[in-house]
Amino acid sequence: MSSKFASPAAVAASLVAMLAAVPALAADYVQAAGSSLVFASKYDGEVFTGSFPGFDTRLSFDPADLSGARLEVTIPLAGARSGNADRDKTLQEADFFNVAKFATAHYRAEKFRALGGNQFAADGVLELRGVSKPVTLTFTWTPGTQPVLAGKATVKRLDFGVGGGDWADTSTIPNETAISTKVVFKAK
Repeated sequence: MSSKFASPAAVAASLVAMLAAVPALAADYVQAAGSSLVFASKYDGEVFTGSFPGFDTRLSFDPADLSGARLEVTIPLAGARSGNADRDKTLQEADFFNVAKFATAHYRAEKFRALGGNQFAADGVLELRGVSKPVTLTFTWTPGTQPVLAGKATVKRLDFGVGGGDWADTSTIPNETAISTKVVFKAK
């Protein structure tokens, strides 16, 4: 006697096949407390560091399927702090960030590459002082209930007109500025 119903094993196999065919969806995250965005450079051979408090990061990310990955960072430039009041004031002025005209910088990435293990690269565009240039962020991804992205990038300041005029001399201030970030996330 034949049955009109599939066996439980056949139903289970069909469900597994259907689920395998569904593309993984990237999880959406927003920045949580404990995050930092830091820059480092030199002035007359002396290393200094600074930070951008108040930056905001949004991420869609699935390490198993990078096709839907998206990263967006908004950086309020007026908040830049380097531990030196004179330098901080100079950073706000027209030769550097020109915060009166360009209050924020933005970084957006929609192309991600796996580098092996939990290492990735985000090939994005930094918009700073009205100039948009490609910048690659390499990062490690630590999953969990509050995943962490820990990354590094190098920004060539003169490409964006930062430190122009008398400050364009790279023997005084190098062209390359090291950026590092640690972003703690929570689910959106």
